[in-house]
Amino acid sequence: MQKWQCLICSWVYDEAVGDPEEGIPLGTKWEDVPDDWSCPECGASKADFQIVAI
Repeated sequence: MQKWQCLICSWVYDEAVGDPEEGIPLGTKWEDVPDDWSCPECGASKADFQIVAI
């Protein structure tokens, strides 16, 4: 499982956790997150995220 960080506000999308409040279940891979999904903190688009180095 990977993590992706918003370049605008630094919120982190964790594939293991998903975003249940926005209908993204636990274990949802980043590539399976809908393209119209946006950051729950600042509203940035999916394109404004980068993978977090492990």
